Amino acid sequence: MADTGRSAVTRIPGFTAAALLTFVLLYVPIATLVVYSFNAAPSMSRWDGFSLQWYEAALQNRQVREVALRSLWLALAAGTMATLVATLAALATVRGGRFRGRTMIHALINQPLMVPEIVTGVALMVVFSVVRVRTGYDGMAYLVLAHTAFCIPFAYLPVRARLETLDPTLAHAAADLYASRVRAFLHVTLPLLWPGVLAGFMLAFVISLDAVVITEFVKSAGQDTLPTWMLGQLRRVVTPEMNAVATLLLGVSMLAVTAFFLLSRRRG
Repeated sequence: MADTGRSAVTRIPGFTAAALLTFVLLYVPIATLVVYSFNAAPSMSRWDGFSLQWYEAALQNRQVREVALRSLWLALAAGTMATLVATLAALATVRGGRFRGRTMIHALINQPLMVPEIVTGVALMVVFSVVRVRTGYDGMAYLVLAHTAFCIPFAYLPVRARLETLDPTLAHAAADLYASRVRAFLHVTLPLLWPGVLAGFMLAFVISLDAVVITEFVKSAGQDTLPTWMLGQLRRVVTPEMNAVATLLLGVSMLAVTAFFLLSRRRG
């Protein structure tokens, strides 16, 4: 019998050309940026040979180091908090049995994925503006909370997917052996769930690290992250140093996404 299911889409006229055009539009600009980050010339209008001088200049730039460390700290904090909340939510919705409002809770958790990011940014800005006026506090906690709220659904999906593949009878067997619920979770469920938790953290970390819109609406003066600082610099002038910084950020994101992909493929 001929296999028509998997090849039906690829047989549509123009499918190959459209796919190739999509890949070209997506990856040629990124490849161009990476190549010219190694250009010895200060302008992209000519090529003067291979050089690492722009990476050296970026690493020696005090402002780049400050915003990069702030971005990493923010991504770690938001990714950790989002993963913790997402894990608890996944346990409640998957292992909590049937309860009233379960579908609504699942929809609310995934709401940031369906709402445009600018809408979430404006909403957070309005709420935090009221809090700023009432309390006078203007620190980094607003960015941490904003990034955490935005990253929760991204951490929730891999944790929930991993939890749904686990056999619940393993925890029941631990209970039959007189293990408490806490011990059964720590010694049975959590070790099996750990790849999904790490994958959720990696994904939340990347989303927080690359977040621009949310950060632009919530941050105060002196709270630029690496993406928002780069956006401000690019509004003035595009320099080879910006190409180097963007390539480094791309490398970190690719490493995290690769780790997420490898962890999400693991099976118990």
